[in-house]
Amino acid sequence: MLSFVVLVLAFMFDTRICHAVGTELRITTIKQEPFTISKGSDFEGFCMDLLFEVAKKVGFRYKVHLVKDGLYGKVDESGRWKGMIGEVIQGEADLAVAPLTVTAAREKAVGMTKPFMQTGISILLRRDSSENQGSFTFLAPFNTQTWVGLLVAYLGTAACMFLIARLSPCEWAPESDQNRFSVVHSLWYTVGGLTLQGAGPHPKSLSGRVVSSCWWIFTLFLLAHYFTNLSSSNAAQSSSLTVKGFDDLANQEKMEYGCLAGSSTLAFFKNSNNMVYRRIYEHMERRKSFVSSMDEGVRRAKEGNYAFIGESVSLDMAAAHHCELVRSHEVIGMRGYSFAAPIGFPLLKNLSVAILELSEAGELAYLRSKWWPSHCLDQDQTGTTQGPLQGLRGLFLLLSLGLGLGLLLALLELTAHSRTRASEQKKSCCSVLVEQLSLRFMPHKAIPQETSDNKKDQP
Repeated sequence: MLSFVVLVLAFMFDTRICHAVGTELRITTIKQEPFTISKGSDFEGFCMDLLFEVAKKVGFRYKVHLVKDGLYGKVDESGRWKGMIGEVIQGEADLAVAPLTVTAAREKAVGMTKPFMQTGISILLRRDSSENQGSFTFLAPFNTQTWVGLLVAYLGTAACMFLIARLSPCEWAPESDQNRFSVVHSLWYTVGGLTLQGAGPHPKSLSGRVVSSCWWIFTLFLLAHYFTNLSSSNAAQSSSLTVKGFDDLANQEKMEYGCLAGSSTLAFFKNSNNMVYRRIYEHMERRKSFVSSMDEGVRRAKEGNYAFIGESVSLDMAAAHHCELVRSHEVIGMRGYSFAAPIGFPLLKNLSVAILELSEAGELAYLRSKWWPSHCLDQDQTGTTQGPLQGLRGLFLLLSLGLGLGLLLALLELTAHSRTRASEQKKSCCSVLVEQLSLRFMPHKAIPQETSDNKKDQP
């Protein structure tokens, strides 16, 4: 009789599993990059890739929808669960697939799988609030790209001045073999313009003066841009704080800070017996400095004078997309992310086994590297005072046009000079022009005999 009862129970259990596997599971999730991202009518992201792999191993079909109220899972004033946890409890979803933190309250309300990712609580804030001033803060107004562009502009202008001095008859004549604008003087003259000091002698030709004027205009606006950004950077750094962890955050009152309302992060600080963490909770509760979404927390942190407390995994993604932000190195309250299912869900153990198998096979690590960048993706926007090259693109374009115009005018001056010489010597203009070019760029070549004879005939 006992064996018959065991067989009946086993049959009922197997039938329940087969029914669960055969039907299409309703999956609830929440939009949060990079876990779940909307792509038209479909979804992609870390959780969606993980769900696909788990479904292949366990063997079920599924349909994903977004949680209606946009919440992860919290208890309201009436004691009812809201968010994804609420949908699972009320039977509106069979499974919640999202970065759901495993907590004691959630474990009592729903069934949780083995964690698929470990995370903790950290701080997201602007770099100028988390880092001390370095020894090279005078370089801060421009980023590396702009400094390289400035060096190229300097060398290009000096080279252009040297070429114009060689080409233009007003600057140098082969007969005299004297060139005021040698390579060294061209470099020195360009430095003088960059420092707004000037370094004579100045060019006499129209082409040289065009290049000089463009370089002076370029340096004038560049220096104005530099000193404006430098003063703004110093003002921000002088009023900024050095926040490296939760102790620094709790021991100051100038910077506001908060976390996601109704989140497990808030529950951690609320239920903690640590005095520092209690002070942080009391400050947030007193100031009502909570945010309603992850995007709002990131936005306030970017605006400055606000530190956003949240899950370290999510903060890493925010710091990768916004290079002016940085996550603090201190991580507390380590916990895991898991799937949530109704209590007694027949596939709960199968889901946990599938997650462990994916972890042991290295699939979870691969998905982590796929969706979390290893470096900042927004290098061109590293701080509002970094002066990216894009903001000075028009200035560099103006200088390039001025250099091109100067070289063109120098060629026209040489052409006009060659035409005059050609009419005097009864030669073609092209032959005289080629002769002039060879004399100017090959100075050791002998001066034509006609030139020497003309000099002897002069009274």
